[in-house]
Amino acid sequence: MTRFLGLLFITLFLSACSSNDNWRTASREPAGIAPSPETEKEAVIEFYAADAFSWRGWFAVHTWVATKEKNASEYTVHEVVGWRVERGLPALYEYQTATPDRYWFGAKPEKVLSIIGPKAETLIPKIEEAVKRYPWANEYTVFPGPNSNTFPAWIGLQVPELDLDMPFSAIGSGYADNE
Repeated sequence: MTRFLGLLFITLFLSACSSNDNWRTASREPAGIAPSPETEKEAVIEFYAADAFSWRGWFAVHTWVATKEKNASEYTVHEVVGWRVERGLPALYEYQTATPDRYWFGAKPEKVLSIIGPKAETLIPKIEEAVKRYPWANEYTVFPGPNSNTFPAWIGLQVPELDLDMPFSAIGSGYADNE
């Protein structure tokens, strides 16, 4: 009985800790931390991390990669999302946007890495080639991976010049070593 009450308390506590219980209404607004393509004409590489949705954000982050070619009007965002696999779609996808720094369903992103200028211009083609070779593009497993954190970590391994240092809470980033 004591064990049951303890488990019930933990479940209620974790569910009450969520500031966003509904992903449909959680913020997806830009955080304002990405260089604007209108003013930043140089090439840009940005890696972002934001707390995972709901109570999972207490333990883990979701990470993604954004690149902008020199003089481009939008970024290309690459990310892995598990619900896509559940719907029969690839986990890895890309899209174009002027605001790659959108909140991750209520969680403000932070920059993990930012490179602007000639170095970014040199590394973007290497990132694009690595994206094409990502071995788990159609797979997603929360733990141990592959998941949303495996993907940027794998890109970092393929393009060591990035000097990418993934956050400690990027659960699944170590799975990238399995390829």
